[in-house]
Amino acid sequence: MMTIEQIVALHKKNAATAFDLGEKALAGVEKLTELNLQTAKTLMAETAEHTQAVLGVKDMQDLVALQNAMLQPVGEKVAAYNRHVYDIASSLSAEFAKVAEAQAAEAQKQFVSALDSAVKNAPQGSEPAVAAVKNAVSTAAAAMESVQKAVKQATELAEANLKAVATTAVNATKSPRAAKA
Repeated sequence: MMTIEQIVALHKKNAATAFDLGEKALAGVEKLTELNLQTAKTLMAETAEHTQAVLGVKDMQDLVALQNAMLQPVGEKVAAYNRHVYDIASSLSAEFAKVAEAQAAEAQKQFVSALDSAVKNAPQGSEPAVAAVKNAVSTAAAAMESVQKAVKQATELAEANLKAVATTAVNATKSPRAAKA
């Protein structure tokens, strides 16, 4: 059984964790907002520049050449934007995963501690049952660790695939333009 002091300490720790996660989430939102504002500013400046260039076109060949020059970097810019969004999201996800892992480890530790306390007050002969519960907890912890490793590997694979797709997309936008030039 937990004492009042232990319960209060647990609530304080949980509140601190909640505020920490809230701050991390807000930092992620702030980064996304900054990225979107910068993207909007850049887009506005480029649109004004492109509008002036289009207004200065004298014939159809100049228009086609201008259009090709304007469209080529679009794929690169979209890929760069998506990489930034992905980096922000994956960083935030990693931060949350660290907190979740720490919470799970702490909960397991507290459960084993509570189990040890209960054993001290348990009747004689209950040791095999306690050992079985401890073994189940250890097995569950090992399974959780395996799942966490698998998730990390899947994330790394997804990141590698995302980079490959982005590179392919950027190269695809360059190739047709280069062939027409």
